[in-house]
Amino acid sequence: MKGDRVEIVVDAGDTTRTYEVVASRAGRRVETAVRRGVVEVSEVTRSGSVVRTARFMATRVLALVEQPVPRDDETTD
Repeated sequence: MKGDRVEIVVDAGDTTRTYEVVASRAGRRVETAVRRGVVEVSEVTRSGSVVRTARFMATRVLALVEQPVPRDDETTD
């Protein structure tokens, strides 16, 4: 099953730009972190190694939307 998806809306001066970071393979997940004025969105494997990272200045980020992939729960009756 594939992991999560994160949308980042950034102020680009006279317009806004939307970026997406998607877990590209089964077992991967997307993690977000805000450190020292920088928003980092990383795709991470099961073992914890980072595959790719997108970095944005926190002052320019307008919205950060985390969207989990819908999962079929077999335990719900």
